[in-house]
Amino acid sequence: MHVDEAIRSRKSVRRFLPASVPSSVVQHILSVAARAPSGNNVQPWKVYAVAGEARQRLCDAFIEAATHEPDRHQPEYAYYPTTWVEPYLERRRRCGFGLYASLGIARDDAAARERQMLRNYTFFDAPVGLLVTLDRRLNTGSFMDLGMFIQNIMVAARAQGLHTCAQAAFAWFHKVARAQLPISDHEILACGIALGHEDLSAPENAFITERTDVETFASFHGFDTAR
Repeated sequence: MHVDEAIRSRKSVRRFLPASVPSSVVQHILSVAARAPSGNNVQPWKVYAVAGEARQRLCDAFIEAATHEPDRHQPEYAYYPTTWVEPYLERRRRCGFGLYASLGIARDDAAARERQMLRNYTFFDAPVGLLVTLDRRLNTGSFMDLGMFIQNIMVAARAQGLHTCAQAAFAWFHKVARAQLPISDHEILACGIALGHEDLSAPENAFITERTDVETFASFHGFDTAR
């Protein structure tokens, strides 16, 4: 798959088929992703890959915590702003409304929205779950390094015919993850990534978020526009 096609066809898949993904494929994806750049080549990331019974135990623990004690859990970093401003607020709304509309969930159906939210903690049924961490002893720049690494994982997965969903929702339940996996105190749980084969029959997977035109976010200076 050409890299352009891998990037353009990447999307957040929220329902996966049960078909397994060989560990050799997961290892290959992570090996390719590890070529991501990082400041002074510090490579600040770690990945905990789970499948089979280990994945099920982890998902069960996440669901238990998210269902019965969500107020006891908080992320170790702020992903979203405390106050939303435009144009980000409107983009966020369109994303949320579009997803729920694809699932036939009404805006005032709190129970259905909660059920959909909880599906995060089963990796949307993907057979492989990845938890990605960052060493907290580093600084803000390493978050940029981590973002490039995560993007590489998702693009490399597309090259293998697989799909992903990056999930910040796991950051809230880092204590649960630490009880299940050998995550050190030096690590921040940044996100999870669902990895597997897309369920093409799922309506939520047909929902594709829009992107702004290049002219919206970029300006060009000193170019010869005639060429």
